[in-house]
Parts: sequence; structure tokens; C-alpha cells
Amino acid sequence: MTDVIPLPTDTTGSAAIVTGDWLDAQEFPPLRWVVYGVIAEGLTILAGAPKLGKSWLALSLALAVAAGEKALGCIDTERARPVLYLALEDGYRRLQFRARQLLDGEPIPENLHLIIKGTRVELRLAIVDWLEEHRDEQPLVIVDTLAKLRPAASKSDSAYDADYSFVGGLKAVIDEITGGAMVLVHHTNKRQDGDFLDAVSGTQGIAGAADATITLQRSRQEKTATLSVTGRDVIESEYSVTSTDGMWTLDGGGLEQAAQAVADGKQTRNVGDRMAEVIKFISSRPETRAADVAAHLGMETNQARSYLSRAHENKRITKVRLGVYRGVAPVAPVADLEAAATHATHATPSAASTEDDEFAFCPACHKPIGRSGKCVSCIASKLNKESA
Repeated sequence: MTDVIPLPTDTTGSAAIVTGDWLDAQEFPPLRWVVYGVIAEGLTILAGAPKLGKSWLALSLALAVAAGEKALGCIDTERARPVLYLALEDGYRRLQFRARQLLDGEPIPENLHLIIKGTRVELRLAIVDWLEEHRDEQPLVIVDTLAKLRPAASKSDSAYDADYSFVGGLKAVIDEITGGAMVLVHHTNKRQDGDFLDAVSGTQGIAGAADATITLQRSRQEKTATLSVTGRDVIESEYSVTSTDGMWTLDGGGLEQAAQAVADGKQTRNVGDRMAEVIKFISSRPETRAADVAAHLGMETNQARSYLSRAHENKRITKVRLGVYRGVAPVAPVADLEAAATHATHATPSAASTEDDEFAFCPACHKPIGRSGKCVSCIASKLNKESA
């Protein structure tokens, strides 16, 4: 077994300099998922256009995690955990109505904790106190919406600096909770083309300070939408989701199927129904010949060859070899989420912490600081002073 190399002690303040052999010897815990493939530990931005169904999505996720039931209709949340849902644009009547509709007669889980109003400072302190109370239970906090928590712009800072500082402060709070997660519901702007991160409203400091960003995008009057996920520690993915009476579910009954639905949609955009059927059939198989298409869709082989030729010319399918084709965008298996995810960087023990200092107290405020060596209360106090 490799000996653990201690963290160098000849450093100034918190600016520790480590060596490659020290880093190579470390063993970090794997990334923890709250909703597998969608919400991981740390801070996540959930953005979408106004009146698109973000609050329905946020509430459905909160209910599923609090009850330990399946999220998005099919993703196992493994176990129930405490959830603090700040529904800052809703009242108790609306929350009750929506929760009962989403739960289809099941009781609202007692693990769900709710806040509907408060000053910005009161809300931030409530979040910190609640996280301290549930720090050993890998809690989830959902803030709907970020605008209700966000302080007024400072004249001394640029908009980017203000956004990055505020979201970064919230990230510092949740990073001190091992396995904890925070989701900030936010709006997107009108831009729909290019990188979906550019659609997040405000400056790039908001998405830049977060660990991950999720955007929900769909056309008005459409039930189907695309849920795009990206972040520092998660593999970039897109999933097709559908809203029915407020309930969002993954299309196809799983992450791989939902991702394939997005890929198929991109490849079949602006083509006729018959060509779309050909492309979808090819994308569902590792290799396909004209005879396979003809047999599946009930057409002549020569007609199938014509479709294959045109689809290939338009770069909607790929030719593997003479007469053999496959889809352009095969979806990576869900197992790749684990392979691509880096180690967790949240609540990692510092050099000063040991097994014996689990119940150490902060010398400044005398509150428990845990093994991280940092005080969540002091971090929150600093955050409140900066954003007051």
C-alpha cells in the first residue's frame, strides 16, 4: 500500500504548495450523485426561460429526493434525504396543490422543509443553520429563484465580479457539507443558439462560479424539452424530457434512451417523416445495410439505398464501409458518467484535520467546524457582509 505523504507544512497561510507525488498519493472519494446523471454534490445552476416549468421541475426533484423515490420518472435516488426548498415565488396554497398533483395522492414527505419568504440576509442565514443541522445526512437545498436571494448590484464591483463572488460564496457554504448539494433556479435569456451556457441570464460569473449548470430548453406549446447538463466534474450530456400536467419525465425511461432521443432529434431536424424513420432506425443499431432498412420499414431495397445515400450526403449518417452505415452521434453508455466524473472536491479534509478533531470548534465563533478545518458560520457571515 502506498504511504500517505503528509501535506507540506512550510507554507504561508492557506496558500499551500503541494508536489506531484503528494497529489498522486491521495485517495479521494468518488463524486456523489443526488439525482444520478443530473444533480451531483456541490452547487448547480438550473436555468430556463420564464414560465417554462422550472419550478415544477425543481419541486418534483425536491419531492423525489426527500421521499427517496424515483426522480424524472425513472432515476433511483437511492435513499431519502433532507431537502430544504426555498419556494420564494410561491405560497403555501400553490405548493400544496402542486405537490399533491405531482405525488398523485401520496403524502408530502416530512423530509421536505419549506421557506416561502424572508429578507436576503435571513434566507442566507436560514440556509446555513439548516445545513449545519443536517450536515451528516448529505442534504439538498433548492433555491427558487436565485434572484430572490441575490443582493443588489454593488457600484464598486463589476457585474461579473459581483455575480462570481455571490455564487462563489454560496458554493463555499455547500462545499463544507460532505455530500451536500445546492441547486439555484435561474432564468435564461432569449439566446437559444450556440453554447447553452451562454443562455444563462446575467454574466458568465454565475455559471462560472458553479460546479455544474443545467438548462431546460423547449419551444412554447411543446411538451418535449431538452435538459442539458455540464460541469467541472460531470460529463456533458443532453436528455430529452417531457412535461405532462407539471410532471417532468425522461423520454424512453432512462438516461441513455433520453440522450439518444436528443441525438436522433438533431439528426432528423428539417427532414421528412420517412427519412426521419430511416435515420432513427440506423441510429438505434451498431451497423445497418439497405436490406435491413427495407425489411424494417417495408420498402424496396433500391428505395432504401436511395434514402441511405441522401442521408449520408447530408452528413446525417456515417458510412462504416461499402454498403454499411451507422448513426452519426452514438450515445455513450451511462457507465461513462462514472468514468468521466472526476473525484469530489467538496469538504475534503485539510492538512490540519484528524480523526480526533471531528468535533473541533471555531476559535472565532466557537461553533463546530467538523473535519474540514473551516467554519460554515464564519463563511456565511463573510458572505452576508460582502453582499449586504
